[in-house]
Amino acid sequence: MNAFTLLPFIVLIAAMFLMTRSAKKKQQQAASMRNEMQPGSGVRTIGGMYATVKEVNEDTVLLDAGPGVDLLFAKNAIGAVLTDDEYNRIVHGVEHDLKSDASVVPDDASSLTESDETDGPAAAAADDKIELGKKDAAERGDDAIQAAEDKAEAAQAADAKAEDEPKKTDGDSDAK
Repeated sequence: MNAFTLLPFIVLIAAMFLMTRSAKKKQQQAASMRNEMQPGSGVRTIGGMYATVKEVNEDTVLLDAGPGVDLLFAKNAIGAVLTDDEYNRIVHGVEHDLKSDASVVPDDASSLTESDETDGPAAAAADDKIELGKKDAAERGDDAIQAAEDKAEAAQAADAKAEDEPKKTDGDSDAK
């Protein structure tokens, strides 16, 4: 037999060996993680439920899912054992700040434009406000009243004009 005909079979067998080896490593890591569970640690089940380990037996785990809710699960149903910080962040919404001295990033850009300086060119520019056509509330109120009066007068003029013209009906006609 030729070596070129055996090459695809050798590559296929090597790929299968590598895939089964990595799967076996993952299974061993998951088993060791499940064996290291202790009462009080937070876990996530393979169904996505978060709970606290209450009791660990040989094949089962008793989980505390809430006040008065104890659930019995198989050890294989535990998807991940979480750290205390991660469990508190997910379940209770508690953020543990590891970098308390780090600078805080603002949610909006308004704090970036404010300055603590009271003198200088920036402060002088802030005092000189440019009028962009905005009117005072009193002026706007006067304008609104004047516009309402003008509208009422226009409506009265239209009614007077309509009364002066003779009304025609469908049956009336000037041409006979």
